[in-house]
Amino acid sequence: MSPRTNDGEPEPTRPASARPVPASGTPVSGAPASGGPLANPGRPAPYPGPGPASEEASSDARTAAEAKPGDLAEAAPRAEALAVTHAEAGAGSDAEAGADTEAGADTEAGADTVAGTDADAGVDAEAGTQADGDAGADAQVGHGTQDHGAGDRDADDYSAGDHGTGTGTGGELAVGGDERVAAVRRAGAAGRRWRAAQLSACAAMLAVALTAGAIALGAVRDGQNVPVSTAAAVSPGLLASGDLDSSITALQAHLRSQPRDFGGWATLGLAYVEQARTKGDPSRYPQAEQALKRSLSLRSDNDQALAGRAALAAARHDFANALDLADQALKQNPYSERALCSRIDALVELGRYDDAEEAAKTADERRPGVPVFTRYAYVHELRGDVTTARRVLERALAASTSPGDIAYVAAQLGQLAWNQGDYATALTHYARALAADENYLPALEGRARAQAASGRQAEAVKGLELIVARYPLPGPLVELGELYEARGGEGDAAKAENQYLLVDAWTAIARANGVNADLDTALAAADHGDRATALRAARDDWSRRHTVHTADALAWALHVNGKDAEALPYARQATATGYRNASFLYHRGVIEKAAGHPADARTHLTAALKLNPGFSPLGAREARTALKTLEASK
Repeated sequence: MSPRTNDGEPEPTRPASARPVPASGTPVSGAPASGGPLANPGRPAPYPGPGPASEEASSDARTAAEAKPGDLAEAAPRAEALAVTHAEAGAGSDAEAGADTEAGADTEAGADTVAGTDADAGVDAEAGTQADGDAGADAQVGHGTQDHGAGDRDADDYSAGDHGTGTGTGGELAVGGDERVAAVRRAGAAGRRWRAAQLSACAAMLAVALTAGAIALGAVRDGQNVPVSTAAAVSPGLLASGDLDSSITALQAHLRSQPRDFGGWATLGLAYVEQARTKGDPSRYPQAEQALKRSLSLRSDNDQALAGRAALAAARHDFANALDLADQALKQNPYSERALCSRIDALVELGRYDDAEEAAKTADERRPGVPVFTRYAYVHELRGDVTTARRVLERALAASTSPGDIAYVAAQLGQLAWNQGDYATALTHYARALAADENYLPALEGRARAQAASGRQAEAVKGLELIVARYPLPGPLVELGELYEARGGEGDAAKAENQYLLVDAWTAIARANGVNADLDTALAAADHGDRATALRAARDDWSRRHTVHTADALAWALHVNGKDAEALPYARQATATGYRNASFLYHRGVIEKAAGHPADARTHLTAALKLNPGFSPLGAREARTALKTLEASK
């Protein structure tokens, strides 16, 4: 049951600061077999919330995953072609989906259509689905088109499978794992069977709710312009049910018969935002925008759509607008979890950390739960308070019941441990996350990073090759490219270059779908692209927001362009909050060395390697080289 009742008042729920930590030695439900301590995140923009179980891999994805690393050279032109296609089509369109139908245009069934809809069905279908005219032809989102930014789109990309339990061909991505995953999976087998039964019960409840909604709508006849909302049928809780694709399909069916359900359109918009986030596909954002606009056209003051627009703006890195929209939603409903969380995200990403801390406290008082707990923890981590961050995440994990929540929180704990250089603990947490959802991208990426830092480069390379074949996102692409460079084998330089080219393709696609990709561009281009482009992107991002991450990116971009005196104040600002990030310390040390401050440079380079000696395949090597040079020049 939702922590908020129908009258808008919160039900009693214990906040993060009041929840007890499980007694030492007492296993938390679903805890790692090792019983080791749990830890948190550390990324430029924290994932907005718990993600559902990932979709099943297709035969095409398996083919890509099994291809030789050198075959990735062919992916770059494909990705670039796709980027051009998206750019030409413009936001809100999908090149192979056909023309989008404008929100507000009624179809024969009376519902508005969005990108790639089935015209006669009148329901939002996945972009890339063929227009069919048959009311039953709506594609199941996640099973239709999607090659995640690079590659051809095809309506048969994914085969049907068991998404709730993580079985099926999607397990291909988990290849290359260690015994931790198997051990945790065996220990949690009974729990997964219970969750599967729970999901079945939820499906039955959804069917009943949909039927009840149809009855409730019986009084609404053709021609009556009366917006309605059958909240039970379209509860936002569906988004964390463990099978987002099935939830979207159910919403599509519901909206086909009840096109004036503003709550249904709002939830569909939120579902597309979640799908874009968890699957790395920014083409979902225009679809989300259309669905949310449709919801607001039916009822302009509904807080769910306003909160959805805030989440969409944050996902597109339009944080000033996200804050404004979150505030609008909270005026309508002060207990909106989505709006409370988006408000924290926006304040964090605008660099307003004091305000973000207050917002996290307010959210914790009003709507304590996993989404709020993880943000509460991240705000404390940015302050350098790792102990509180870890404690709150442990409590969040203890409160998690769905596979999506468990995977999300455990992966953040793994990231916190990795940030502190505790690779064994990080691998344990990532194993737990992958036992809950074997295709959860942050856990797969984090595991590969921890493996590389632990000296297990071959496993890390294999894992990242599988990831980028399916999810060609900037983070994994850069990490894989740097591992190739560090390995230095025959052909590795060319392989690395292919990864960096794909980063450019992804950013082009992101921009075509309304995403501000300046920070991604600055970080990747400074080391592996055009330095002038990196500086221009970093300056643009800094003009909009002053965060530790944008300060670090601008400092480094200035450094690689030979502007060390200008870079130094930004490097100092990046480390001023106490945030424990080895890359920031490394960048500051290198800039101090170049600016003629050898003592400070030694201090920060040493601190970076002490905190996390494997923070970057190339950066860590450069940090050691710089330290040797400084010691020799004493």
